[in-house]
Amino acid sequence: MPTVVMAGRWPKGITMNQMIASNAPNAAAKSVNWTDKHYLVIDDCASIRQLLRESLRNMGAKSVDQATDGGEAIALISNKRYDVILCDYHLDGGRNGQQILEEARSNNLLNPSCIFVMVSAEKGADSVMGTAEYHPDAYLIKPITEGMLNTRLNRIWQKKQVFKSIDLAYARKDYAGAAALCDIQIVGNKLHENDLLRMKANLLLKCGDRDKARAIYENILCQRDCAWAKAGLARFYVQDGDYAGACQMLQHVIDGNSLYLEAYDQLAAAHKLLGQQEQAGTVLERAARLSPNSVARQKTLGEVSLGLGNVAAAEKAFRKCISVGEHSVSRTADPYFALARVCGIKKAPKEAMQILATVQKKFACAASDLRARITEGLVYLDNQDQRAAMVIADEFEAMLSAATAADLPSANICMDIATLLLEVGIKEPAVKLLCHIIQNNDDDKSVRDAVEKVFACAQMGDEGLVLIENARKEATDIMNRGVLLWKTEKLEVAVEWMRAARLKMPGNLRVLFNTAQILISHVQKRGYDPALLAEASEVLALIDRMAPGQPRHVELRLQLESIMPDPLAVGGV
Repeated sequence: MPTVVMAGRWPKGITMNQMIASNAPNAAAKSVNWTDKHYLVIDDCASIRQLLRESLRNMGAKSVDQATDGGEAIALISNKRYDVILCDYHLDGGRNGQQILEEARSNNLLNPSCIFVMVSAEKGADSVMGTAEYHPDAYLIKPITEGMLNTRLNRIWQKKQVFKSIDLAYARKDYAGAAALCDIQIVGNKLHENDLLRMKANLLLKCGDRDKARAIYENILCQRDCAWAKAGLARFYVQDGDYAGACQMLQHVIDGNSLYLEAYDQLAAAHKLLGQQEQAGTVLERAARLSPNSVARQKTLGEVSLGLGNVAAAEKAFRKCISVGEHSVSRTADPYFALARVCGIKKAPKEAMQILATVQKKFACAASDLRARITEGLVYLDNQDQRAAMVIADEFEAMLSAATAADLPSANICMDIATLLLEVGIKEPAVKLLCHIIQNNDDDKSVRDAVEKVFACAQMGDEGLVLIENARKEATDIMNRGVLLWKTEKLEVAVEWMRAARLKMPGNLRVLFNTAQILISHVQKRGYDPALLAEASEVLALIDRMAPGQPRHVELRLQLESIMPDPLAVGGV
């Protein structure tokens, strides 16, 4: 059967011979030559390391490195590219196996073809489910026989070869080429067709081809029930604003597969977008029972629980988040500040202050000092120390009087500052701060609900609703004016208008998207302008940091790349 590259796109860096070889029938029966490969065994038990090393050597391995803990393992992985890593889940003194895998993946320390096998005597659901979320290539329960290890590694290696060229194209950010390679591999590897289609859909999304990605999910669901296709389709529902449809689809996924943890997180997020905080909390609690060692999930559960007034559940989640995150690459200061606030609400100010002192040592920076001071003021308020809270509130009033919109922190921190100011009677700067939050998040219902709650707690419920609506209208009017100038070909004026809009609303995604679109259109219609191209690239990079994975970002990035000049032509070569 002839090889076909979809849409005429030949993957970069792939030769004809490589293409033919990669499309050969699956040769799972072939025995892998393990002699020339590099291995790392990570275990704190010398006898287990010795056993695994001998098993590997009996398979032909010559280069076998060893590590006794997470720190030593990460140091080795950072300096050498391994083909096979066998890692114990439970390690003394620091990172566990899950955290080693998480850090290695986050920092791109593993080759696409590297086999990462988690090894453990632990059969408990906590360990197995938690590790599964980070997708090791296998999870083997001790004791491990040489035959078991050999069979499993051979099977994984053969599968890795199917995906190797795709992974390499992905690493080069050649997403269209990687998607074409998926089609090629499907022809000769029907055994892995399901995984290849799933990968292709994700790659198409990265290319900005939403219609083809969606068609993959819909075609699969016409043929069979498939959890990942439903979850993929639910992401489209969310992007299209159909949050209720997303909730229904994701609930179907969970009903059919109660261990599909990704669907729980998606479902909770969809409920939050609908303003259904209680439902989001229920979903997260269930997911946390199945897999309690996710830092991100515990943090989100704590935040939702605290918002619902469930202080006990919030405290449990934040303490767990701190515990499991201590040696994780995902560790942040957020749960520490949240736990300090919980202690304040529980009338335990001494413990709250101890936590704040701890977080300032662990995360020493100006941002941590700022948040610690805000939290300290809120703890004073929770414990009726109005005078101490007023001192801190005065500091923030002075700070806000000199700050620009770009100087202001995130929405959650701004809400805490506004809460503190309103509680001590400093109204005007608090109202400005809350309106700033609304204008930068004008289409986010969960943010609007949170701001409404701040106003309600300050006995400003009706007035707050009017202020919120006026802030949203002002933001919409500003954006509509910019779009009108663009559509009427007043591009120079439109560019300046959107620059002013960015100064006023630096965190508003719609403002940023429209700014990038107008800058790109200016170059398309008025000609090459390196300053405008650089500005558009800067805006798109900011969007990607703030909200990665946005479909419109991909579309605009492709537009920008299409008008970028050839470097050789610009250089006069």
